[in-house]
Amino acid sequence: MSLPPWVRADDAGTRLVVWVVPGSSRDRIDGPHGDALKVRVAAPAERGRATAAVARILGRRLGTTVEPVGGTTSRRKTFLVRGMAPSEVVRRFGS
Repeated sequence: MSLPPWVRADDAGTRLVVWVVPGSSRDRIDGPHGDALKVRVAAPAERGRATAAVARILGRRLGTTVEPVGGTTSRRKTFLVRGMAPSEVVRRFGS
């Protein structure tokens, strides 16, 4: 199975590359944005609020805890889904 460019295998599970758009009118997952997954959040880009909001949104979609592991001060962030295979992540996103 071919993985989308925003899903990457990791020894601990799966890494997701996300392009975050803070301060949006509502929270939503837009879909692919180049080699990242575009996620809009209403939370502002201050004191980690947008990053935490993205982690919650992804966690709800995947049914597990998702943690930020890179890009904390950037719009381009990396999140780790521990213990979940990339193929399962793709299945749960319906991609």
